[in-house]
Amino acid sequence: MASSPPPPRREEEEEEERRRHDDRDDDDQITSPLLPAEPSSSRGGGSPEENSPIEQVALTVPVGDDPDTPVLTFRMWVLGTASCALLSFLNQFFWYRKEPLTITAISAQIAVVPLGRLMAAALPDRAFLRGTRWEFSLNPGPFNVKEHVLITIFANSGAGTVYAIHVITAVRVFYGKHITFFVSLLVVLTTQVLGFGWAGIFRRYLVEPAAMWWPSNLVQVSLFRALHEKEGRVKGGLTRNQFFLVAFICSFAYYIFPGYLFQMLTSLSWVCWVFPNSVFAQQLGSGLRGLGIGAIGLDWSTVSSYLGSPLASPWFATANVAAGFFFVMYIVTPIAYWFNFYKAKNFPIFSDGLFTATGQKYNISSIVDSHFHFDTKAYEKNGPLYLSTFFAVTYGVGFASLTATIVHVFLFHGSEILQLSKSAFQDKKMDIHTKLMRRYKQVPEWWFICILIANIAVTIFACEYYIEQLQLPWWGVLLACAIAFFFTLPIGIITATTNQTPGLNIITEYIMGYLYPGRPVANMCFKVYGYISMSQALTFLQDFKLGHYMKIPPRTMFMAQVVGTLIAAFVYIGTAWWLMDTVPYICNTELLPPDSPWTCPGDHVFYDASVIWGLISPRRIFGDLGTYSAVNWFFLGGAIAPLLVWLAHRAFPGQSWILLINMPVLIGATGQMPPATAVNYTTWILVGFLSGYVVYRYRRDWWERHNYLLSGALDAGLAFMAVLIYLCLGLENISLNWWGNNLDGCPLASCPTAKGIAVDGCPLYT
Repeated sequence: MASSPPPPRREEEEEEERRRHDDRDDDDQITSPLLPAEPSSSRGGGSPEENSPIEQVALTVPVGDDPDTPVLTFRMWVLGTASCALLSFLNQFFWYRKEPLTITAISAQIAVVPLGRLMAAALPDRAFLRGTRWEFSLNPGPFNVKEHVLITIFANSGAGTVYAIHVITAVRVFYGKHITFFVSLLVVLTTQVLGFGWAGIFRRYLVEPAAMWWPSNLVQVSLFRALHEKEGRVKGGLTRNQFFLVAFICSFAYYIFPGYLFQMLTSLSWVCWVFPNSVFAQQLGSGLRGLGIGAIGLDWSTVSSYLGSPLASPWFATANVAAGFFFVMYIVTPIAYWFNFYKAKNFPIFSDGLFTATGQKYNISSIVDSHFHFDTKAYEKNGPLYLSTFFAVTYGVGFASLTATIVHVFLFHGSEILQLSKSAFQDKKMDIHTKLMRRYKQVPEWWFICILIANIAVTIFACEYYIEQLQLPWWGVLLACAIAFFFTLPIGIITATTNQTPGLNIITEYIMGYLYPGRPVANMCFKVYGYISMSQALTFLQDFKLGHYMKIPPRTMFMAQVVGTLIAAFVYIGTAWWLMDTVPYICNTELLPPDSPWTCPGDHVFYDASVIWGLISPRRIFGDLGTYSAVNWFFLGGAIAPLLVWLAHRAFPGQSWILLINMPVLIGATGQMPPATAVNYTTWILVGFLSGYVVYRYRRDWWERHNYLLSGALDAGLAFMAVLIYLCLGLENISLNWWGNNLDGCPLASCPTAKGIAVDGCPLYT
């Protein structure tokens, strides 16, 4: 038993406690709260001079390494491939649902720990093929952190969504045109692997230099350390694993209510209950079809479906999102609607639909000819296409967000990025992590170049040979690759140093919409190859950096990423194809039952974008021939907004709160709307405030120990119960019909309010 510390040590502890208390009262908290206050003594070797020049990395990432730690183990392959396949299935399964929850790799990162330790305790340790170079054991020793990292890399391949699935869904379900499974598989595979090629080329600039530190990776590094540190159970408390298990069981059991028994918990819009016959009140109070005033969701899928877990968001970022949401949702949109800009009262106040001038749903199939091209005469006969107020504002916000990001990064990070870019290209500031990684065999760059060239060749072949299905000509493939190649490095530098990623989807849609109008599939494919391959490359580079921090041999990382990417591609396309074949009227909100979850909100928005940018073309919507040409002024507004913040900071340098105003985040806050709805944001902001401000400020010890574990447990419990409900009840079409399953309860929120506009189920204003 340890003796009591001497009085001097007690005085030091009291002084340290006072210092921490003072730190908590410091209002200037701009850095992420996940970073520990002090370096841990368990870091291993490495002096301060050798450590990373980035303070957050030096405080968080261990600098020791044991190259003899087994990595390619039987446990890693089993748990890694299973995690990748399971997350791929779950994420695609949820993507078609009303609340498309994204299961992140953090859920798998936490869930595999007890499984890995169980396998380490139960599997035999006998060696196979003893004496050969292929000798291996099912159980080489305790479950270690390097195995865990590789399993997480596999899981990252299955996290999120495969964007190319949108193309297939739009063609098969929305346009009702033919596309074969083989062509669909080619599009999915080439998109994913193309991003891998860009990542391989630029990894020397975006992974190895210490200046490229990828802030978001510190979340997972911190979690790895928490899960692999030895801890004893405190009397009256729980270990981290026990806490995760309890939270997981609670989440699993609770989701039976919002997922099946009482679906109204998804959005409790009490204003609509008080005013059941008022269109105005329901427009204000509906959480799913209106402004969401007073609406709240008691459902974790409502909270985290579109914006991710609020438990992982620093409070200042949550506050910027809240400010942007309130400005767009409660100031800009009502003004535009009630002043009847662009005939706004002829349409719902909040909708992702496409309408005629009389408020009816636009018949898109009538303006598509037999060759799947735009029919100009039919469009002139039907009249121009109109958008709901909020949908039009959302595109304007997208324009503003793009220019705001560029100007913000130039003003606030321009000199820093220039310096960091120089250090990356000159290979300076090699930190301890890069030095330790030199002991491992590197992946030759020609491996990536061969993959890239072969992938581009296959893509051109697929687009030319199946031109009737994909519509994209060979020059479109090369132009998309050129855009991706040009933007991957600068956007990668911005992401790796500032954790901000400018969105380029509007640029790719704009370019192809002008160069090759009237062909929606060509526009969708161009966006996928030009923008999403770059986005995918950044995901791969982030994984490379995670392996770099955790000292995973590069060739092992390469193998895990290649295998994980291929597994994810096959599982994603297989799951999507299965759902499209087995769920009647999937994505068709007019034919689906009212309580059906298979509404595909994300795919509706993607389809609408293909109509606006690809079929009709931007010139007829936002150009000189279009209704919404004035929306282009948002480009200028977005460029001016960060300049105002910068000038304010220069004028009042002592006001540190000005630096907390992040215009790209604030302006782009509603970028997920639609398909996200008001209740997704109001509930996310509330939970983010409770976690990132209240709990973090007043119960920081609890926050540091349990916050990320709780987030992963809520995700995992919900996911397993949702799949169980579908397999046991959904496949048998067993449902409960009662008022508690009437989602939102605001049927009049989608009604127009203009005089003389007649829509089924809505009152007629005269």
